[in-house]
Amino acid sequence: METSDTPKTFSALIKSDKPVLVDFFAEWCGPCKMMKPILEEVKRKMGDSISIIKVDVDKSPHAAMAYNIQGVPTLAVFKKGSIVWRKSGVVNAGELSTVLRNYI
Repeated sequence: METSDTPKTFSALIKSDKPVLVDFFAEWCGPCKMMKPILEEVKRKMGDSISIIKVDVDKSPHAAMAYNIQGVPTLAVFKKGSIVWRKSGVVNAGELSTVLRNYI
C-alpha cells in the first residue's frame, strides 16, 4: 500500500484505468487502525488488479477538503479520476472485494 502526501501524486494515482481504493485515515483514529489488516487482505486477494493508497487527513488536509471527508475512516474507490463508490466507517474485506470487482 502506498501513502500519498502530495496532491500531484494523489491526482495522478486516482486517474488510473484500474480501480484505486483510497483509505482516508488519521493516526489517532481507532477504527482506522482496524482497516489496516482488512486492506492488506483485500490487496492479497485482488493483487495488481487494484491499487490501494492511504491518505492521512491530518497530513493532507487539502485532499480531505477536496473530497469533503467529514469522518475517518472513509473509503473511496476512484476510477479514471472520479469517485465511483464511497463509504465511511470500517468495511469488511468481503464487501470491499465485491465492490472492487464491480470496477475491474
